[in-house]
Amino acid sequence: MVFVWIIIGIGIFLLTALVFCIAPGKMSPEAKKTSKIFFGLNCAHRGLHSEDQKIPENSLPAFAAARQGGYGVELDVQLSKDNQVVVFHDDDLERVCGVDARVNSKTLKELSELKLLDSDEKIPLFTDVLEVLDDTPVIVELKSAGPMNTKLCEETLKILREQGKYWCIESFDPRIGAWFRKNAPDVLRGQLSCPPGKFDGISKIKSILLGNLLTNFMSRPHFIAFSNTRRPLTVKLCHSMKPMKAIWTVLPTADIAECERENDTVIFEYYEPSPTYR
Repeated sequence: MVFVWIIIGIGIFLLTALVFCIAPGKMSPEAKKTSKIFFGLNCAHRGLHSEDQKIPENSLPAFAAARQGGYGVELDVQLSKDNQVVVFHDDDLERVCGVDARVNSKTLKELSELKLLDSDEKIPLFTDVLEVLDDTPVIVELKSAGPMNTKLCEETLKILREQGKYWCIESFDPRIGAWFRKNAPDVLRGQLSCPPGKFDGISKIKSILLGNLLTNFMSRPHFIAFSNTRRPLTVKLCHSMKPMKAIWTVLPTADIAECERENDTVIFEYYEPSPTYR
């Protein structure tokens, strides 16, 4: 009988620890107000760019097209070598610019000389993008910058406070969410994730932790932005605690109606839905 109670006690402890790890955060009044802007909103992934890349991803024309279409926008920011906040997705420049180098190894001047996907478009400054977007709601993904995370967070927040109108932040790196939790608790913050094993360039242990939202205790995110894949049980458990739910990246081949029905915000690519769906 004692053994049974020990097993029950261990089970309760493990369940309590699990809930503690994955629980979302409570929104501040300001964050709650912001969340209403994104509720039922379709957000163009890296702007409204074309599959043939005649309008390249994360380019000023892509953002202008998203604004004209009435969509929200999801975009990516990181630092140049001289600590300028630029809008670019990949850590390196090979896929988009054909250059074998990391973004953070180039100054803004050097980056501005590169072309996006053989077009005439250049890597834009974050400030220039916000000027184009104006009052468009924007989800800002901060790319993990390792030891430069704090600098990236500080510079991005400064720009958003000065120039942004309707915005929230997200990141795969829970340390970035934790920085915003501590230094800007009023800001709506999200945790990006996907199933374990789908992460690039990180260890298996980190993949398991991030893919199961076991790092939520660090940042206490207000919303979970999960990939359009089967969701682990821990993610479903987190969802039962009622954070906002965002989904990425929804393509034309997906069950779009289901994605909209099951999520509060949809990050889409390569099709043009109605701007809002609720």
